[in-house]
Amino acid sequence: MFVTFEGIDGSGKSTQAQLLARALRADGREVATTREPGGTPLGERIRELLLNGQDMSPWAEAALFAAARAELVEQVIAPALESGKVVVCDRYVDSSLAYQGIARGLGVDEVLQLNEHATGGLFPDRTFLVLVDLATAAARARSSDRIEREGGEFQRKVDQAYRELATMFPDRIATVDGDRAADDVAEEIRGRIRQLS
Repeated sequence: MFVTFEGIDGSGKSTQAQLLARALRADGREVATTREPGGTPLGERIRELLLNGQDMSPWAEAALFAAARAELVEQVIAPALESGKVVVCDRYVDSSLAYQGIARGLGVDEVLQLNEHATGGLFPDRTFLVLVDLATAAARARSSDRIEREGGEFQRKVDQAYRELATMFPDRIATVDGDRAADDVAEEIRGRIRQLS
């Protein structure tokens, strides 16, 4: 089973990814956790460039995310799935669809096609989109990377982009209300995961 978490910065998606992995391990499941961009030596170098490097064109940004993702699938995700592990990933293709495809205007179909090639067509069994109020997300956000520094208007566009994606891919993307206590959100997610297993 392959599960991903999405949401704007400060949504609580990373916390939920960690809580799900912990719960699955407590249930005796073997779990591989990873994040995007990153998760491999190459991916971590690309992460540094994307989040702390210079400004770049939207297509350069999309291509770098796809390159990191291709390496992550090849080196981590596919081998873990083949060995029977559950994979829990903090961000995946939907981040590119939201940030570059919609918010930066490159087009969902175009960015999806790029990522289908990069991942060999590997998509999650379930994506949890953690939705929160923008003010709540801004208050929770800890870091200030290149993308986060684009400000509130860009975050609003990304939030709307994610909501659009949830309507475009309703069979895969499940929305959860992240404005509640983290344990309550985690309990709901675990219940939905049980329905998949």
